[in-house]
Amino acid sequence: MIGQRETVSGAHFAFTDRWGGVSAAPYEELNLGGAVGDDPRSVRTNRELAAKSLGVDPGRVVWMNQVHGNDVAVVDGPWGARPAPEVDAIVTTARGLALAVLTADCVPVLLADPVAGVVAAAHAGRPGMVAGVVPAALGAMAELGADPARIVARTGPAVCGRCYEVPEPMRAEVAALEPAAHTETSWGTPALDVGAGVHAQLQRLGVRDRAHSPVCTRESHDHFSYRRDRTTGRLAGYVWLD
Repeated sequence: MIGQRETVSGAHFAFTDRWGGVSAAPYEELNLGGAVGDDPRSVRTNRELAAKSLGVDPGRVVWMNQVHGNDVAVVDGPWGARPAPEVDAIVTTARGLALAVLTADCVPVLLADPVAGVVAAAHAGRPGMVAGVVPAALGAMAELGADPARIVARTGPAVCGRCYEVPEPMRAEVAALEPAAHTETSWGTPALDVGAGVHAQLQRLGVRDRAHSPVCTRESHDHFSYRRDRTTGRLAGYVWLD
């Protein structure tokens, strides 16, 4: 259920795998995405199971309506009856409030400055990385007192550069903006490494404490992958402060 978990100075980071939930094929088992065609009751149950396994109140988890952009919302509590806004990063100073990001190949980015008491979750697919969603999230954190030199950054399971094949014009366009993303597949065709691009952005902005999951979602059948399966579930990354 929780494939990776870490605590740093009271900041908690966690990434799910696909197991331990109640969803039926093709979303089996722990699909946490509410907009992929799965039974909404199964998604609600899965979200409760995942939160409880982390020791988090399911009602204190904030989700996004992700649209591959660079907009950021600063939050102090759950949305309640309001629909989640169309943003790709959320930031909070509220302790005990878990921020969640959904992915199935894109890079989930979790950020925390435990000293300032600020955390953020960001959804960085290819369009979001190019649009600068991670720098936007860091900027919102800085406005709340975070210092990049203190920020802890963790990125979760995502499609790797060896597997993310793209047309050459797309690779050239992205690499012109983020050279670190330029790569090729294991079979020698043009590709992008979005994770490498995200980490290059973090490094340039002064974030030194960075770690990236070694899991490639397309290669791992313990994780959901849109590029591999198309109709599939969504993983989640969570970050929160004690």
